[in-house]
Amino acid sequence: MSAINISSPYRTNRHLIFATTIGNALEFFDFTVYSFVGVLISRLFFPSASATGQLLLVTATFGVGFLMRPIGGLVIGIYSDRSGRKAGLMLTISLMAVGSLILGVAPTYEQAGVVSPVIIVIARLLQGLSSGGEFGASTTLMLESAPPSRRGYYSSWQFASACLGVMLGALVTVALTTTMSENSFERWGWRVPFLLGALIAPVGWYIRRSTEETLDAATTNVTASNTHHTPDVTPGPRQGMDAIRGILLVGGGITTSYTVTFFIPTYAIKQLGLPSSIALIAAVVCSFAGLVSAPIVGILSDIFGRKPLVVLARLLTIIAVFPCLFWLNAAPSGARLLAVLAPMGILLALQMTPIITMVTEMFPRRNRVTSMSVVYGIGVSVFGGFAQFVNTWLIAATGNRTAPAWYLSGILILSSLCLIGFRDRSRDSI
Repeated sequence: MSAINISSPYRTNRHLIFATTIGNALEFFDFTVYSFVGVLISRLFFPSASATGQLLLVTATFGVGFLMRPIGGLVIGIYSDRSGRKAGLMLTISLMAVGSLILGVAPTYEQAGVVSPVIIVIARLLQGLSSGGEFGASTTLMLESAPPSRRGYYSSWQFASACLGVMLGALVTVALTTTMSENSFERWGWRVPFLLGALIAPVGWYIRRSTEETLDAATTNVTASNTHHTPDVTPGPRQGMDAIRGILLVGGGITTSYTVTFFIPTYAIKQLGLPSSIALIAAVVCSFAGLVSAPIVGILSDIFGRKPLVVLARLLTIIAVFPCLFWLNAAPSGARLLAVLAPMGILLALQMTPIITMVTEMFPRRNRVTSMSVVYGIGVSVFGGFAQFVNTWLIAATGNRTAPAWYLSGILILSSLCLIGFRDRSRDSI
């Protein structure tokens, strides 16, 4: 297999970026929709439980997807490091399509009894497995395809695509809930976004078919003697330390992402009494700010390096989060919520965009997808999976509405300790 020509015309570069990021956008689209319709799903699929039990069950079902990410990262990562990045991406988007389709057509508890929640769990397992392998394979393919001086810009589209997925998920949900009657939305309208995802995924699969492979024959299972090569996934001491650094870096970024993008809009509804429509619009604005900022940040990381931008973003976030929450609580309004989340979206892009690149650059080519996927999966599962729960618990336990600022700041400080002695590989050949 030959590596992609890094001097490809602009049209080919656009094709590469679109082909590799479409799966990530679909993942966050589904994630956002599931978050917004979770209360309805709890009633339809867990009606025998109490109201609290319903929410706990649907949250647990939601969490299954997080738990599967490291497993998916390991399994699909090994497959991608052995058979090629393109092969891994073809597999992940196929699993995404199946998971979305199952959610879109799943019978409710009234129709299928106890089989119904089992089907939902299976769908979430497939989606978590897919998500675990998608991010590492797609980021690796983009970085290995990019000119050395533009790796930050290319991988910036991963974060941009996540923002796009959140935006579209929120907009579609708002459009359906405002144009349909409550009865129609509960009967079938909530299925539409999942079915849209299932229809879009095959388009992404077709586009990915024409993407060139970046894993050369010397590192794949296709050799001159037709023998099978199994990637070395056993980390040495240095790679083990890199993995810990990567988990901490990703964890700090993901905690910021989930707090800003998902928790604060929910917080605005439950704690501050703002309308849900305003909170959804604020989430869209925050995601749009990240979408626009990410490519610019990617270019800056190619010029100044990854590490300085991460340090700057975290310092500014810690400085800004306390006055922002105090100001928002002093006189809650939609205008203030937008004024808080828009700059937070920019700071989030300033942090996450270089982290995605620098973590992928840490690892050797022979097991890059596996290492990146497992590191990202653990970071998302441990930190992202508990962010909303911890923030909610802190407010209830302390009675202090600004408690999430302390949690976020603490996580950012602790996770940033791994940057001491960290080698920025933005100038190195990978």
